[in-house]
Amino acid sequence: MPERLPSHLQLALASVPVFTDDGRLDLAEVERLLALALADHRLGDDEKRVVRNIFARATADGVDADVQARIDAIREEQGLS
Repeated sequence: MPERLPSHLQLALASVPVFTDDGRLDLAEVERLLALALADHRLGDDEKRVVRNIFARATADGVDADVQARIDAIREEQGLS
């Protein structure tokens, strides 16, 4: 078993509490997940897939306008459209 989980799995696991505490993604959670995803200063394909899934789940459940604006900006900046 690897000593350290791949970054995309760390990201997926870090997103679990977001959906189990109140079920909604807030701005602080977006920034925390983004910082984890960008720890190596880039998003790999697997990380992009995980971030897309997190954002899709969050927006389907509804997010505040400021969170939606940040998600849209991240999608644009990181090519996640």
